[in-house]
Amino acid sequence: MITHAPPVGLTLMDVPIHDVTMEETVGWITRWIAGGGAHQIATVNPEFLIRAREQGDFRAVLHQAALCIPDGIGILWAARLRSGHLRERVAGSDLVPRIAREASDRGWRVFFLGAAPGVAEKAASVLAARYTGLQVAGCYAGSPALEDEEAIVRRVRSAHTDLLLVAYGAPRQDLWLARNLERTQAAVGVGVGGSFDFLAGVSRRAPRGVQRLGLEWLYRLIQEPWRWRRQLALPWFAWLVLLRRDAPPDSG
Repeated sequence: MITHAPPVGLTLMDVPIHDVTMEETVGWITRWIAGGGAHQIATVNPEFLIRAREQGDFRAVLHQAALCIPDGIGILWAARLRSGHLRERVAGSDLVPRIAREASDRGWRVFFLGAAPGVAEKAASVLAARYTGLQVAGCYAGSPALEDEEAIVRRVRSAHTDLLLVAYGAPRQDLWLARNLERTQAAVGVGVGGSFDFLAGVSRRAPRGVQRLGLEWLYRLIQEPWRWRRQLALPWFAWLVLLRRDAPPDSG
């Protein structure tokens, strides 16, 4: 059970988004691993919110998460528009190496779950080379399919995992964690989306200057044009926020 949580800085699409910095996020993870229990972290961006607006089960998972971090420049834009309080973007792709560094210092055992076969292993090896004390509890592509859950849970639990990183993409990774995190006995589970792909070199992340301009979505679309349908969520998100029509259809 979650007894302490950071403050909510903004609620959009009926989803609470916590007002945390990168270092505060790492601090909460440290506290939760030391204290035990099961704590889910979601990396919330505009695409998350559009999905959650339409999918009640996904929205419920985000409500129950210990921490919904503001991943996405659109979230900060919406906070400014709504007079919400979000101090900085906490991108999942930046969080993964940051918590890997913390894990190497504190001796946490980290399990890398998801992505395409071989990608989790490559991502883990990149981080282990960068942070020499990192304890990799395991790497496994697996599948978010219900019929595979029991075997994956046993694998993660037997590895004595402290921190579980799941890269199945939203909402599958978040629904998977909601169903299974407590059974894995890992203290913290984070849905990390495409972070393994970036670390492994499968996908290229936008340069820092492009990120600061808020155009990371455009850079990725140019790199991966097949994503164009997913990117339609961005103008739809902006339209709903501007018109203050972001309440879920089933809320009234």
